Amino acid sequence: MCQFFNSTLIIMLGGFLSLVLARQKTLSRGIAVLLLSGGSLLGLIDSAGKLLNPGEAWTSFNYLDLFSLSFHVDGLSAFFLTAIFAVSMMAAIYSFHYMENEEGGIKNGVNYFFFSMLIASMALVVTAANILTFMLSWEIMSLSSFFLVIYGHESSENRKAGYLYFVFTHIGAMFVLGAFGLIYGHTGSFDFAPMADVPEAVKILIFVLSFIGFGSKAGVFPFHVWLPHAHPAAPSHISAVMSGVMIKTGIYGILRIYAILDFHTPIFGYITLIAGVLSGILGVVYALGQHDIKRLLAYHSVENIGIILIGLGMGMIGAATGNPLVTVLGFAGGILHVLNHSIFKSLLFMGAGMVLHQTGTRSIDALGGLLKGMKITGTTFIIASLAICGLPPFNGFVSEFFIYMGSFKSIPLGSMTFAMSIFAIISLAVIGGLALACFTKVVGVVFQGEPRTKVAENAKEHGVAMMVPMGILAAACVIIGVYPKVFINMALKAVQALGLDYGQVPVEPFGHITGNITFAALLFLVLVLIILGTRSIYYRKKTVTRSGTWGCGFTQPTVKMQYTGSSYAGSILEFFSAAAPLTEDHPPIKGRFPVKTHYHSHVNDIAELHMINAVVRPVLYLFDKLRWMQHGDIHLYIGYILLTIILLLFFI
Repeated sequence: MCQFFNSTLIIMLGGFLSLVLARQKTLSRGIAVLLLSGGSLLGLIDSAGKLLNPGEAWTSFNYLDLFSLSFHVDGLSAFFLTAIFAVSMMAAIYSFHYMENEEGGIKNGVNYFFFSMLIASMALVVTAANILTFMLSWEIMSLSSFFLVIYGHESSENRKAGYLYFVFTHIGAMFVLGAFGLIYGHTGSFDFAPMADVPEAVKILIFVLSFIGFGSKAGVFPFHVWLPHAHPAAPSHISAVMSGVMIKTGIYGILRIYAILDFHTPIFGYITLIAGVLSGILGVVYALGQHDIKRLLAYHSVENIGIILIGLGMGMIGAATGNPLVTVLGFAGGILHVLNHSIFKSLLFMGAGMVLHQTGTRSIDALGGLLKGMKITGTTFIIASLAICGLPPFNGFVSEFFIYMGSFKSIPLGSMTFAMSIFAIISLAVIGGLALACFTKVVGVVFQGEPRTKVAENAKEHGVAMMVPMGILAAACVIIGVYPKVFINMALKAVQALGLDYGQVPVEPFGHITGNITFAALLFLVLVLIILGTRSIYYRKKTVTRSGTWGCGFTQPTVKMQYTGSSYAGSILEFFSAAAPLTEDHPPIKGRFPVKTHYHSHVNDIAELHMINAVVRPVLYLFDKLRWMQHGDIHLYIGYILLTIILLLFFI
């Protein structure tokens, strides 16, 4: 594991030097980008090599003979490391031009310092081999990401987002710690290995506590409340890392606990599948109602976590019912979607970052027509949009196809499994249709049509360091889609690390079918491009006139007559109004000569709404009633401490 630790040390050195040289803004940023991307590249080569040449690596560091920090890399760890280092490298390069206009060298140095800590801690989380190592790495990851979320702390909205994230991440950590406490109480060891000897009833409780704790980090409904606040607040390259890979550490935690428990019961599959369906459908419904492009993308992270959980749930059900094919297809599809989502979601956040960088706004309805001046951003954003919708020949189709196949293959396994399989299939279809509607809205309103404001009309893309990562990630979406065999094999190596001992399961035919479908779709796209190219050649020497779009009888159409995000998604949101209640602010129009009016709509997240009413307000009320204890008298404070010590002595 020498190369792994070298890469993390290089990454942390980059953050440290950026902080030391913070007053020399360009030098600080350049060194940080060079070392963060270089260390990530070294880690990527190492983790990809471990996947292609399977094997396990162990190492341990003792501290004063009191405890040890142990690390272990197997197929599952190597797969997640590949996603972490790949996305982090692209985000570090992207940040060079993205951060160039930011004021305050110290502030940028602090940002890169915590960015390096986030990358290193994520890598340590997925390689931790005992409870102490895991919780230490997990806490570093949570704290570093908190400081990145509040980068723009001058804004009260950003501070609120950071505090909300801080609360949720530590509540989740408490549930994880509770699960680990149960393990230690029954085994007397900080190692993961003895977990398999815990009684079965305790194993179920451990899984449930772990699922809640890790689900909070992953953004599983209803523990996702922090996510749509935190992603818009953070800089766009940080949003790409947090959404692309940081929330996947929650998925890793669920998988690792499931593998170590070595207890294959349908209950685990049902819990995971139902949580996945709720997250997938409600995530995309809430995304449809958003006006902020980064907030919209944040809700799509909830949706894709749902898709991953559906795949993992089908894998767990297959393992519980003794069906190797369903197990491998479900787990392989879910794990491969971890990589695919990290690629296309990072690309989407980078595209949104370019839009924000050039226009200064995240409002979808303030944009329009950006494709004319931002061709690379628009093209790569469209590719990522097609990938997230699960359409061939892009990478999202490959992993979702495997999950579909796993669900179809589990239909004959029994009445309850049949119901769950149909539930999964229908849910995946609904999620895919809603995702397609959402991204036709985004692409149509933001990149097509006419500019709605001056900033949109004058927007031009620039910054090679921002456009190159977007181009690479867009190419990865196509390559994984058209040539999925290598990446499917990588996912299968990760599945093998779960210790299911199924040997050689015949999944190759499904890989061939997937490759044939995506290749046929690619040929169709190439044919369309050839036709468009031929047309442009024939029209090259001809006069082409441009005029306004026909206004259906209106002699002076304006940009206000275009579809807005609200009007485009209105009918769909009305159908889901029970789960996504709409709040509208529209004063009535009165008189023969009405004054200027306005319309504003907001889709309410029911989890956030009920959490505020059922939890936040009662807690605030309770603490408000206890405010009398905070009187400022130091003598009484010392008395509180002494009283607490005396009470504790009765229990110790």
